Amino acid sequence: MGTTILGIESSCDDTAAAVVEDGYILSNVVANQQVHKQYGGVVPELASRAHQQNIIPVVDMAMADAGKKLSDLSAVAYTRGPGLIGALLVGSSFSKGLSLALNIPLIDVNHLQAHILALFLRRKEDQSPAPPFPFLCLLVSGGHTQLVVVKRHLEMEIIGQTIDDAAGEAFDKCAKVMDLPYPGGPLIDSYAREGNPRAFAFAKPVVKGHDFSFSGLKTSFLYFLRDRIRQEPDFLEKNMKDLCASLQQAIVDILISKLRRASEETGIAEIALAGGVSANSGLRETLITVGRKYHWNLYIPEIQYATDNAAMIAIAGYHKYLQQQFSSHAITPVARFDEL
Repeated sequence: MGTTILGIESSCDDTAAAVVEDGYILSNVVANQQVHKQYGGVVPELASRAHQQNIIPVVDMAMADAGKKLSDLSAVAYTRGPGLIGALLVGSSFSKGLSLALNIPLIDVNHLQAHILALFLRRKEDQSPAPPFPFLCLLVSGGHTQLVVVKRHLEMEIIGQTIDDAAGEAFDKCAKVMDLPYPGGPLIDSYAREGNPRAFAFAKPVVKGHDFSFSGLKTSFLYFLRDRIRQEPDFLEKNMKDLCASLQQAIVDILISKLRRASEETGIAEIALAGGVSANSGLRETLITVGRKYHWNLYIPEIQYATDNAAMIAIAGYHKYLQQQFSSHAITPVARFDEL
């Protein structure tokens, strides 16, 4: 019998479960929480309650889709962090209980490391190549923006990261300024497809080395919009598409310029994209264009594996299982990790 891992993800507002066997995806189920839209962002207490309601049905569905019984599992992998503590506690408590009940190993997973390992997710009929080691990964999510040199499946080095806001935060906070409903990032992407990305210019903070900064861009956008609306009350409605396109292009320009510099300095031309913001069409298209220019070999995850999901937790758990990196039931979730 193969090595079969159940992955459980509950770091924010998605309850997810997936089954991976011998490195191949058998199932991947995600339950979204719609309750947060009316509040303009994730409410931690509501997220925790929704996870409690969703986790058993989601796990049942993942096991059924995979055609597996609980007795077939080799281990349970779960997200230990980073994330919302209350949400993480639901996933970790369920995973610990299941591990004890089945008498199988428990594996804790770093959510950000799992986003990178999502690049190795495959179905048996999928023959697309996985990135070779070492490769350089731009990890972009709602709460993190990092440049990572990936040396092995479980050996990663952060060479650059945001010193303030993450790229995903910049998207969501600017969307809120424009009165767009939560989540705003995908809406900006949608509007941007029909706008002029060079219609307006916003500040792009200069930071030494490979680190990022997005707070200055966010402030520049806020003041620009405030001043224009004073002069022209319907400015926002008239220019929504161009505003979104210009904002998105500014964020993408910052990300790609840092990635290009890191590639030059490390000499690595194997380039990967990961994290929730990697679903952004403007970022993907620009990366492909720049990749052709600089002769990069690109690795970009499918959309379903770019955003939060449990298949990435399961594949991370699979590689930790191979190295016998099991967890104690005594460890607790953490809101943040300093290292991958």
